[in-house]
This record gives sequence, structure tokens and C-alpha cells, in this order.
Amino acid sequence: MNYKLVVGTAVIAASLLAVPKVSSGADDGAVLYKSKCASCHGAGGEGKPAMKAPALKGTTLSSDDIVKQLTTGKADSKAPHNKAIAGLNEAQAKAVAEFVKTLK
Repeated sequence: MNYKLVVGTAVIAASLLAVPKVSSGADDGAVLYKSKCASCHGAGGEGKPAMKAPALKGTTLSSDDIVKQLTTGKADSKAPHNKAIAGLNEAQAKAVAEFVKTLK
């Protein structure tokens, strides 16, 4: 057998095994929602009235509005939404927004 072919095949196989699993944005959004949002807004987006945290399930906000709220904040909102959510970049905010829009 050709040595270069064997080595090349081994290198390709090893690189395919080393590539991390690519997950969908919705999966990432669900994980991020759980870690960043669920403690106040509830695991299913039902909100927590005792905390005055509104329900996100069935929100009329667009995905773009949610992303803007998460990445820049809104001055007239209470913390933490009066500024950008720490540790959340725009791509992650989009994933969270997409997840929130699935909550029914």
C-alpha cells in the first residue's frame, strides 16, 4: 500500500475526530438561557411575579429587539437589563433570542 495514502488517510481521520460537535443555535440558546435567564424568567419562560421578572413565553418582542436588549440594555429597565448582559456576545444573544421565540 502507498505510504503517503495511509498517512494522509490517518491524518484526515484524526482531524475529523478532533473537530468538536457543532450544535444548532437553538441548542446553544437553550443552554445560555438556562445559565443567564432562567433564574429570573423561569425555566420555561413563565416569569417570576414575586421577582417582578416578566414572562418571556409568547413575547411579542422580535428576535432583533431581544438581541438589542441583551447586548445593549435599556436605560429604563431594572438591573440586569438596564445594561448589556455580562458575558454574552451578539451571536450568543441571537441564539438566546431564537430560543426565547420558541417558548410557547
